Amino acid sequence: MTERRDPSSVDLTQDPALDAAVHDSAAPGLPAPTGALLDPRILAAWREWLAALATDAEAAIAAAHVYGELGPEAREAWLDVLAEDAPKLPVPPVAIYAPLLSVESDAARRERIEEAIGAGERASGPAGGFALRGIAAGGDRVVALVTPLYLRFVRVLWCRYLPEDGIAWARHDPIVRAEEAPGPGMLLDGAQLEATPIKLVIEELCHAILAQQRKGAELPASLQLCADLFDAQLEGDPLP
Repeated sequence: MTERRDPSSVDLTQDPALDAAVHDSAAPGLPAPTGALLDPRILAAWREWLAALATDAEAAIAAAHVYGELGPEAREAWLDVLAEDAPKLPVPPVAIYAPLLSVESDAARRERIEEAIGAGERASGPAGGFALRGIAAGGDRVVALVTPLYLRFVRVLWCRYLPEDGIAWARHDPIVRAEEAPGPGMLLDGAQLEATPIKLVIEELCHAILAQQRKGAELPASLQLCADLFDAQLEGDPLP
């Protein structure tokens, strides 16, 4: 019989910020650094919390935040535990794995998570999303690109760029309640954002990404987490 691997086998207390995030979150089943996850009562609480990811926004956001703070070994351990527990839960895999996918940038782990979600549940591009765009001083575009994750959760990519010059800055909110997503009329870098066709914004961002690459400048990490939005448009020259 294969020994159950436990995320708590990794010493998370070495990172004070992560330790505070674990203890301050409202998620009672987060893997703890005590090894208590294997206790039947804690295991039951862990699985109850996993099931809550399908409906509880606080739990989903906590999962994304804490997983995002983990190192590679702890992330692998978390995924090992989910591989055992997820099939036993009465919720769709996408509810358990999507919060993790929203902050995972490693290609191998992303593939592993996507396989666990299943092809039928996987998001395909920005379908159902929307874009807000404004023009800042100097002609820079400032945008909020909102795309669905699962249920009532979305992700938001904030960005300032010039299509012919590159990316000034980018920020990624990996998981947001749909009702808290940005809307028309909000101000960003002094520009008022208005609804704009999402295809146009993605095309402009692709031009800006290619301009950034031609300059040899590094792309913001936030764009790496949203690479699925742009790869199809970049025609063989995808985000690295």
